[in-house]
Amino acid sequence: MASVHESLYFNPMMTNGVVHANVFGIKDWVTPYKISVLALLYEMTTSKPIALQERRRLNKLILPLQQGPDLTLGQFLKTVGECCPQTAYAVKLRLHEMADGELKDMEYFFATLPTPFRAIDSEAYKTSVVGLFMRHMLLAYNKLSFSQVYKLYKALQQYYHSQFAQPGVSPVGIPGLAADNTDMDLTSTEDTMGERMEKDELDTTPLHESDLSRGPLSQKQAEYFLARQAYLLKNDENKALKPAALQDELNNMLKFNPDFAEAHYLSYLNSMRVQDIFISTHSLLHYFDRLILSGSEGKSNGDEGYGRSLRYAALNLAALHCRFGHYQQADLALQEAIRIAQESNDHVCLQHCLSWLYTLEQMKGSDSSVLTEDSVKMAAHFCLPYLASLGIQSLVQQGAVQGKTAHELMDAMKETDILHWKHSLSELIDISLAQTTSIWRMYGKSTMAQQQAQLLLNMSSLEQVNFGVHQNNTEAFAVILCHLAELHAEQGLYGAVSEILKHLKDQFPPHTQHAKLWMLCDLKIQFDRAMNDGKYHLAEPHVTAIAALNKTEGLYRKALVLKALNRTTEAYSILQRLQLYCEKTKYTEMIIRVMLATAELHWESSGFATALPLLLQALSLARQHHLQALASETILHLAFTQLMLGVPDQALGVLHEAMEPVLAHGAVMDKGRALLLAARCQVTIAGAQVKTNPHEKSAQTLGEAAAYFSMLDCKERLRDVHYLQARLHHTLGQTAERNKCAMLFRLLDQELPAPGAAVAMRL
Repeated sequence: MASVHESLYFNPMMTNGVVHANVFGIKDWVTPYKISVLALLYEMTTSKPIALQERRRLNKLILPLQQGPDLTLGQFLKTVGECCPQTAYAVKLRLHEMADGELKDMEYFFATLPTPFRAIDSEAYKTSVVGLFMRHMLLAYNKLSFSQVYKLYKALQQYYHSQFAQPGVSPVGIPGLAADNTDMDLTSTEDTMGERMEKDELDTTPLHESDLSRGPLSQKQAEYFLARQAYLLKNDENKALKPAALQDELNNMLKFNPDFAEAHYLSYLNSMRVQDIFISTHSLLHYFDRLILSGSEGKSNGDEGYGRSLRYAALNLAALHCRFGHYQQADLALQEAIRIAQESNDHVCLQHCLSWLYTLEQMKGSDSSVLTEDSVKMAAHFCLPYLASLGIQSLVQQGAVQGKTAHELMDAMKETDILHWKHSLSELIDISLAQTTSIWRMYGKSTMAQQQAQLLLNMSSLEQVNFGVHQNNTEAFAVILCHLAELHAEQGLYGAVSEILKHLKDQFPPHTQHAKLWMLCDLKIQFDRAMNDGKYHLAEPHVTAIAALNKTEGLYRKALVLKALNRTTEAYSILQRLQLYCEKTKYTEMIIRVMLATAELHWESSGFATALPLLLQALSLARQHHLQALASETILHLAFTQLMLGVPDQALGVLHEAMEPVLAHGAVMDKGRALLLAARCQVTIAGAQVKTNPHEKSAQTLGEAAAYFSMLDCKERLRDVHYLQARLHHTLGQTAERNKCAMLFRLLDQELPAPGAAVAMRL
């Protein structure tokens, strides 16, 4: 759920005092850095024509340079040079003429600037971004006294020579640029033009915020920096400053102005990234303390502004404790927020409190459907579509767990989608598509899940794109990409899986809040691959890592490894404990998986009759909750059990019921196992008939199963298939085919360790 106090999160820049006095004691608009920007604009409007792609990059650079913090001359020239080397060289020469000349050279520069009121056909027209900046600069410069102009000139000289007076740096040339404008080698620029253009389109962050701590900032610079970082933390955390670097900059701001409330709030958001409970709580409390003390809300609303800050402070504190799993503290803070909101008759705040109340109940594992329904009704009554939609999506999620049918859930999701598009709630559209994908995967409809995932990945955001952010670093995108990685892994497309995971790691570095999603996804894929290959010694280390991210998944996979290692007693104990826990938490999918694993343990002791009631119970549960993938998996187990009990006709009949959904939506491993089991049933039926040879169809089915196992490079399963193929060809009298399959079996048997279970005793 997004931050409850949305105004604080989306626009933390309210009102506050100036961070520091201007360093030079002159107008804030006229500084050496701003003169450098002015020189850039002068060259863009008066110099010879610039290539279209270079001009486009320079135009995208104007606003960040004007609004951002002051850069050193080296940083400024490097940033401009990455867009257009020729323009950077011209700016360098212009600054060199002023800094190494006399005061009259600087005055001449201001005198020759294009007049915004007359430059109608150029970028410097009075209503353009360039024209407004020039007008501000000219007005501020003309108001300076002679002594202030002299101070500005000296500051410009110091600004220039601080960069080019260093040893080994030529005062005429620019690092990375040729000294002579006519002899510049532009071949590399032309060759890499497309690459630079693509890079700038994706990442328009030319300013080096990490160097902000070189000095204090003006109010506008500080507000721009905080607004930028807050926006990036919400939409594209990977492009924001690293947590440590951002905290250093915030501490630097607070050193000059400890009462800068917005800096405290950004510190709170930054601390949440690294799960630092102490600093996040400290910063959040300081934010509301400063907000109340500064009277920024009380000035317009009187006592109401003071009370509003208090109740939203308690609400944000409750959200913070929810995030860290401190349910008791969260409940106390939430009750406090509700009490204050009721006293003030603040219905909007009460609705936010109700939303967090049912969220808290869900986190505790309690049934919160009644609270959620009340929240949806009240949010609709008070025209709060965001909260109403979140409530409906929460009900859909609970309905999926409780076994509601797909058409009921999709009808509810359709209603929320209408609400999203009506109010242009882009973030909730993404969440809705991600949740729909998850529901289809839970139901075992992999094709529908892929369709919804691709719909989200190829959809343009409705939100205005700022700072080069394209809204592809939210939790919804992380969930979608993890689903796609798992779906590709199920089909044996491990090359595509590597590409998806690489993209996830780039977009969501380990320190970001959504990194746990791809970490768990990656570990599960590696575990399943090792288990499919029969390399249990490689799968075992992944269990500990999975358990650190998800205790339930870790326990289940630990039981699978123990079962594969023939440590039956330990595996059975873990499975029984896990089943009790999942029944308590109503985790239906895991309950069914545990039942299937327990049935496989019964097989190893030849307890096929004992496994039947367990499998029937699992099948009933899967069908009750419309879990088609797990129902098909359970039917495979039932068919194998019936085959082992000596009723292959019934086994084949049951297997045909699951064959269509398995081949349509199942994983490659499930397809191979289903075909292998069908072939064994066919051979058994044909062998039991008098004076009848096994059908040729069985050999074809085994060949298809071998093709599926080859896609996964599952050598252990291939060994089983080749063994059965050799036996089948021997029965049919096909000597050449028999010898070929026998040779393949022997090669794999020598490479692999002895099988944990006989071929005839496992699915």
